[in-house]
Amino acid sequence: MGFKIDRIDHVVINCSDLDATVAWYQRVLGMEREEFAYEGHVHVALKYGRQKFNVRPTGTDHWWSVDNDAPGSLDICLITPSPIEAVLSHLDACGVAVARGPVQQTGALGPMMSVYFYDPDRNLIEVASYP
Repeated sequence: MGFKIDRIDHVVINCSDLDATVAWYQRVLGMEREEFAYEGHVHVALKYGRQKFNVRPTGTDHWWSVDNDAPGSLDICLITPSPIEAVLSHLDACGVAVARGPVQQTGALGPMMSVYFYDPDRNLIEVASYP
């Protein structure tokens, strides 16, 4: 192999309502809104740690992306250093229903405890904690 992958830099979330999506991720997951210019247009991202989610409204013609940009097609796992009980407590305080968990899963670094829930477009979000 001629190169090595180090990490994910960003993921694009296709959404039906940019403002509602951004507000939800800020409130529930503590992400920070960032606006940036690209090819003469303002784009919105949600920053967390050393990564970000670029937030793309479905059907945006000036943003080259996948052929199928349907909202609700993302299934992603985010890692927290916090205990899973803190995640559950925060989701409850935010009025976010847990779809599954806590449940033992196997992540990139081995066993972890996960909780699953949905964002406003029904993207599946998994938040996990390693022991």
